[in-house]
Amino acid sequence: SFLGHLDDLRRVLFWSLAAVVVGMIIASQFAPAMLAVLKYPLRVAGRNPETFLRTMTVTGAMNVAIMVIFWGGLLISLPVVTIIVGKYIMAALSPKERNAVYLWSGLAVLMFMVGVAIAFYGVMPPAIKVMLWFNEWLGVTIEFVTVNDYIAFCLVMMVVFGVMFEIPVVLLFLGHLGIVKSAQLRSARRYVIVALLILSMVLTPTTDPFTQLVLAVPLTILYELCIWIIWLRERRAKSRIEDAPLMSRDDAE
Repeated sequence: SFLGHLDDLRRVLFWSLAAVVVGMIIASQFAPAMLAVLKYPLRVAGRNPETFLRTMTVTGAMNVAIMVIFWGGLLISLPVVTIIVGKYIMAALSPKERNAVYLWSGLAVLMFMVGVAIAFYGVMPPAIKVMLWFNEWLGVTIEFVTVNDYIAFCLVMMVVFGVMFEIPVVLLFLGHLGIVKSAQLRSARRYVIVALLILSMVLTPTTDPFTQLVLAVPLTILYELCIWIIWLRERRAKSRIEDAPLMSRDDAE
């Protein structure tokens, strides 16, 4: 019934929130270590985080701690929240759709991690160098940046890259269900490339073209790869349909 679904949804929200709270409690024990990890891109960019990062207010460190604990707790609780929400959604799916969800969920986690790793190790250090170079080019002395701004920059970059790298997984999932065809993706290729470039410019917190291209170019390549994967799947499915009558005649004989 409708009220039964609302009651199930209430339980899902309650236990998901409880999982996030527990994750934040666990993350609070490792907040200094997580902050030390986030200093890595700045160190690679040639600046000493111990002297370059500063707080300007009395509550600055507390705000940074809350930010790190919240996102760290969300990351820790994400598997549990996924299981809780998944059980609620699975009840409304057909067996074919459930199998597709199980099949592509692992790929979704992998692609999110790939996007975060590309942002953290490949994009953020050179992006910081570019932004610092603009200060030197304009003759503006930059002795330090606030910890709040730096942590927010790191988190936004990693989340944006992780979420954007989920786009190929969504396309493959829809192709697996037969909702999206390779011909449709092929005809929309030019518009998708333009859309990816616009999204890269809007979502990335930096204005340099390097960061935008590092996000848009891999996604464009992955989009093209999705077209070929879905096309191969369609071709195999067509071959099975064409071979089915022949197999039936052989069985009859």
